[in-house]
Amino acid sequence: MLMYSFIFTLMMLFMSSVLVYILKYKHFLLMLISLEAMVVSLYVLLFFYCSQFNYEYFISMFFLTFSICESSLGLSLLVLLIRTYGLDMVMVYNSLW
Repeated sequence: MLMYSFIFTLMMLFMSSVLVYILKYKHFLLMLISLEAMVVSLYVLLFFYCSQFNYEYFISMFFLTFSICESSLGLSLLVLLIRTYGLDMVMVYNSLW
């Protein structure tokens, strides 16, 4: 019963981070933080799924590696945009669209 409540909490974390990603699209840093919350909740859910059915944990390490690459790419893009434009508001970047 405790595990089901934990899984429900992780699913709610994923849904709330999707909601933040949709509603707070003006600031790039908030978008990156909500994406990281989605990735962390998916990673923990994948880890629970693999441990429940006694699967290999290689897929979770593969997912973790790609999520780290995604986060470093997002942070480097954030640093580039702040150095170029001076702030992290997405609506200012007219040259990106």
